[in-house]
Amino acid sequence: MLPKTLLPFLFLTVSLQAAPVFIGTNTGKSGSKGIYLADFDTATGKLSEPELAAEYKNPGFLALHPSKPILYACGQPTKDFGDGTNSVAAFAIGGDHALKFLGEASVGGKGACHVAVDGTGNTAAVANYGDGSFSTIKLGADGVPGEIGTVILSKGSGPNKNRQQGPHAHGVYFDKANKHLIVPDLGLDKVLVYPFDAATSKLGEPLAPLVTAPGAGPRHLAFSADEKNAYVINELDNTVLATRYDAGKFTALGTVATLPGDFKGGSTTAEVEVHPNGKFVYGSNRGHDSIVVYRRDEKTGDLTFVQHAPCGGKTPRHFKIDPSGKWLLCAHQDSNTISVLSLDPATGLLGEPANTVSAPSAICLLFAK
Repeated sequence: MLPKTLLPFLFLTVSLQAAPVFIGTNTGKSGSKGIYLADFDTATGKLSEPELAAEYKNPGFLALHPSKPILYACGQPTKDFGDGTNSVAAFAIGGDHALKFLGEASVGGKGACHVAVDGTGNTAAVANYGDGSFSTIKLGADGVPGEIGTVILSKGSGPNKNRQQGPHAHGVYFDKANKHLIVPDLGLDKVLVYPFDAATSKLGEPLAPLVTAPGAGPRHLAFSADEKNAYVINELDNTVLATRYDAGKFTALGTVATLPGDFKGGSTTAEVEVHPNGKFVYGSNRGHDSIVVYRRDEKTGDLTFVQHAPCGGKTPRHFKIDPSGKWLLCAHQDSNTISVLSLDPATGLLGEPANTVSAPSAICLLFAK
């Protein structure tokens, strides 16, 4: 039996190893009711069975306030706004990481699919895949979303007639300087760049976009920790575009494939992430059902293929590297599971999928602070 004097230290160690994970879902499938919560043990790689944290309709993508215990989700409103637009909702995070609904507001567009919060915590941005628009929404002193700052609806199309008949904003990202909002648009084959005013939550006139290959379909991007590089994952042509980034300006470096050269089946990419140590970049393949691993040249930003690792389920919509950098959690939209893959920070290699838990239509993973 442990001495009583050691018990507080044991509990402290356990608490430091626990990493709560919020899970965004599609409530139209598999019986999901909203946002779920699971506990991840960073020492053992064990993920607990998810439990419902808050009911909300289609809380697909999630984001945290930079300083307040508030979680944001883009989804469909509890009460229709009357114009068919989607919503961004705020939830207070309790001491046990339980969620309490605080309020919601219209995002001014349809098909909300991605949300981000700026560095001051005064603005949320949302990408709306359905009508191709993206918007900024003012956040009150209490963190609750309110008036819209700016709504922008782009024009144009791409060569893929099935997927690029019009604009499809698919992600929103504030840079670290908090001076620009960056928007990958799958329908336009462009990564759009807009000046951002944190004081007013408004966007300025557009800057020169990053133009991808025709039919590439840029979906998401990930910055290196120093923000010298950004990596754009292209959904339609299954590639990752490496770029150099400098104060709102992108310079293309080169493109690498996400799939094996001999793969003949159908597949599209989904998520991309840079390892916290800056040495590796990861992307997910839906169809091939794998995670592709690249080594990143920290001086040039170039990528070199390392591995295709089975993801452990069907349709890896989203994944997240845990705070320790030793595990990758992968959310499988169509097998309704989340798998934990071991990760070697020295080599970047992923291990065999293990510790898979059930999760209804999981499409976003977010570690709590």
